Amino acid sequence: MTKVCYRAVQKGRPIGFGYSEAMSIIALDTLARWPLFRRARPPERSWDVIAWWESRRIPYNLIVGATGVASAIVMLIIGFVTEHVVGAGFGSPLFAVFAVIIYGIMVNICFTGGWILELLSRRIWGARAEAFGEIAFTWGTLGSVLLTLVPAVLTVVVGAYRILSNGWKS
Repeated sequence: MTKVCYRAVQKGRPIGFGYSEAMSIIALDTLARWPLFRRARPPERSWDVIAWWESRRIPYNLIVGATGVASAIVMLIIGFVTEHVVGAGFGSPLFAVFAVIIYGIMVNICFTGGWILELLSRRIWGARAEAFGEIAFTWGTLGSVLLTLVPAVLTVVVGAYRILSNGWKS
């Protein structure tokens, strides 16, 4: 499938799907090839599954944390601009600190759910669940990054709305 996408993008006319869909497939394929998202060898025991996941917890937290920092910077900039343009801020920074702590805890609980679900999948489906861990970790990381960007996107939308609806302060 990926080879078809590469050829379609190179020719400039994707077959059966649009250019952006082909580029998304290529990007996901590239991401899935990184050693962080791959297993060197299949796990033989349950502890191998847990060890594989836990060896990725720190890189996962660094990826999601860096995304959170970028998201926070965007929110601070938009909050600063909105406050100076409209004359009203977005609320208490104390709430934001509390939300970041809760989000960090929840993200790690969901991460732990990844290896729990992999163990359960291996118990239920046996060999058919062989790729579950790699797939779940890849999609879980991507989903966590996108979810971490949501507050920044919402802040931009709300900030733009406030500026457009209230105009510049005198």
